[in-house]
Amino acid sequence: MMKNFMILQLKILSTNKKKNDEILTHIKLPNISPDFFHILLRYIYGGRLSLEEYDISDIIKILVIANELSLQELIPYMESFLIENKKNWMEQNFELIYQISFGNDSFSELQKYCADFISKGPEKIFNSPNFSTFPERLLITLIQNDNLQMKEIEVWEHVIKWGLAQNPELSSDPTSFSKDDFNTLKNTLHHCIPFIRFRNLTSREFLMKVKSYKKILPKELYNDLLNYFLDNDSKESLPRISISKQKSILEINRVTNSDNESQEYISFISGRLMGYANNLLNKQKVLTNKIKNIDSKIITSQHAEIISKWIGRLEITDKLTTSYEFKLLYRDSRDGSSVGIKRFKKFHKNYILDQPHTVTLVKVEGSNEILGGYNPIGWDFDSDYGITKDSFIFSFDNENIENYILSRVKNEKEAISRIVRYNGTGPSFGNNDLRLYQSLDGSLRINCKGTTDNKDSAYEKRISTIDVPSTFLEFELFRIDI
Repeated sequence: MMKNFMILQLKILSTNKKKNDEILTHIKLPNISPDFFHILLRYIYGGRLSLEEYDISDIIKILVIANELSLQELIPYMESFLIENKKNWMEQNFELIYQISFGNDSFSELQKYCADFISKGPEKIFNSPNFSTFPERLLITLIQNDNLQMKEIEVWEHVIKWGLAQNPELSSDPTSFSKDDFNTLKNTLHHCIPFIRFRNLTSREFLMKVKSYKKILPKELYNDLLNYFLDNDSKESLPRISISKQKSILEINRVTNSDNESQEYISFISGRLMGYANNLLNKQKVLTNKIKNIDSKIITSQHAEIISKWIGRLEITDKLTTSYEFKLLYRDSRDGSSVGIKRFKKFHKNYILDQPHTVTLVKVEGSNEILGGYNPIGWDFDSDYGITKDSFIFSFDNENIENYILSRVKNEKEAISRIVRYNGTGPSFGNNDLRLYQSLDGSLRINCKGTTDNKDSAYEKRISTIDVPSTFLEFELFRIDI
């Protein structure tokens, strides 16, 4: 049936009839090389295509040709092969994969792959050696993603980097820009600016990173942002939300004024900003309703805000009434990678035993989950367990921050497991509700299975579907300063 379908498709391309009703088929495929056409002909008549025989670049060409010849049943197979077997190549050539996938609606699986990769691995795209050559459409797709796991200041810096790369004659120092230089960069980035969530920046970031580029921003937007960051009471840490919810800031009608009006406006704004500069930097230390930037390779400030609300027993929709600072005490890739099988012995000695109010964060290998726990009392006590009613454990879906599990303690007498006597054990909560340890072979493991049916667990519910101890890629410990 498949052969007949293909033959029918070929006849549709070009069909002529002789007088004796003998059908002749004339096919014109100027964009397809004979070699690749023969590959697909063998598939048409033999029903088999082994992609392992071909280079990745050839597979991409075969995929495009298969779509051109309407071999729709072949496309999902080829997409799955690429996604499952050629991930590294696709990451390194993401621009090509993106352009191919969104160039035709037939490549739905590749489109899903691209969208997923943009959400989970934006730094790989932004740090690509080919980033400066990415088309504007791809850059906008990146920065308008509501689930982008990246700090907003980093998004801004990458957008500026891309804009400068499009205009190599421009200096990397905006203080040396002429009026024409600012106009050039403004014209390059005018489609990108509306997708920057400026209100997710701190006052210091706005002052140090954005102010120098104020002339590329719409005047109404800059004035609105200036008022926002000078108003101490309005600054709370905001998660990435849909563009429609930020219309008051992002959908700005770009107005033009005379040169004199522009200079007068710029002088007015500069005077106000410089007058408040030192005050802003001092106030940054005592900001309320705002999470300070978190130095983490696992979570963003958006995660930190949610965790802070859990510590304060607030609902997610409530406003923070206290400023929480996450101070990094330990990062395994930085502090533990050189100590071999005695990693946790050094960890105990130098970091955690007498530290109250700590948050443990873990990135699990082969999983989209971020796991963690809050310990308000530390791990330095004489009994097997530390008693507290305020600890909790949690998990986030790394692809969607709104998918989380919070599990508060239900048996406060077994809330925190004592670990000082075990050199191979890291932060532990309850009865294997969340436990980090190092196996005999030196690998780093995490167990969050708890007990059977959660009957004897110290926490309300399991935070992960992991049924066996798994390897973790990174873990961090933060002290929460209130």
